[in-house]
Amino acid sequence: MVLVGLSLGLMIVSSSGPALEVQNGVRFAFRPIQAGLDSVARGASDLVQTVTQIQTLHRTNDQLALDNARLSAENARTKELERQNAILTQLLDVKGSLKYSTVTGSVIGRETSQFRRVVTIDVGSDSGVREGDVVVGAGGALVGRITGVTGNSGSVLLINDTGSTVIGQLGANQATGSVVGQLGGVLIMENIDTTERLQIGDTVVTAGIDLGDGVRSPFPKGLLIGSLVDVEHDANAVTQTAFIQPAADLDRLEYVLVITDYKGGLPPVDQSPGPCASSGLQPDGSGPCASASPGP
Repeated sequence: MVLVGLSLGLMIVSSSGPALEVQNGVRFAFRPIQAGLDSVARGASDLVQTVTQIQTLHRTNDQLALDNARLSAENARTKELERQNAILTQLLDVKGSLKYSTVTGSVIGRETSQFRRVVTIDVGSDSGVREGDVVVGAGGALVGRITGVTGNSGSVLLINDTGSTVIGQLGANQATGSVVGQLGGVLIMENIDTTERLQIGDTVVTAGIDLGDGVRSPFPKGLLIGSLVDVEHDANAVTQTAFIQPAADLDRLEYVLVITDYKGGLPPVDQSPGPCASSGLQPDGSGPCASASPGP
């Protein structure tokens, strides 16, 4: 009862005019302090929120950086796959246009010597590749020949190696000459008859000339070698020389086709022509014979 009575008394007193004036005065006196405390509290709250937001932004930025790096790597891989797919598609078109059986290989090594132009591919005897097999690249352009094999690899002597020689034929007038490699960017076509008219831009293909007595050209006829970029002509000489830009980018080879069923060069011993009989056949009658030539 005492507490109830005291509470009623305080309520009555606080509702009186003098009490209200005192309350208003106290509130007025403490208003600046309250406003300052509110400002400090709001500033502290804003600071905490700002720090929290900065930390969140840092985490978000780090995650975005990781996502961007991942997407960039995926984009680079996608572009590389598209580029390789385009090259392999071109080789597939070449494979379908050739009348020979081929094996696809990728370049896995290059000769480090500055005096040699040899690459290593990842197919060998296990895939049917043999020494002497002809190698072509994109567009069916001649690349070189296999000069050595293991079970799962092969060495390719490129046509721009100084040890390479190919009998070439001009597409415009069928003039022939020896296309030899050099360490520069172009090939040299020698021993072209000086009476032949050569035009810059003429294409050069493999001649595929049969040498007689069963000796076939090491290269099939009609493979693209390159195009003429310059001609060296001496009016007093019986031959002229041309310079050829290879059709294949020999310094950036990645994928090639190896022709596995073209048999060029010297025939096997059991198929070599023997002495002539009076009938014009070999002694065993298996095929035509070759008369001995008067020279070596």
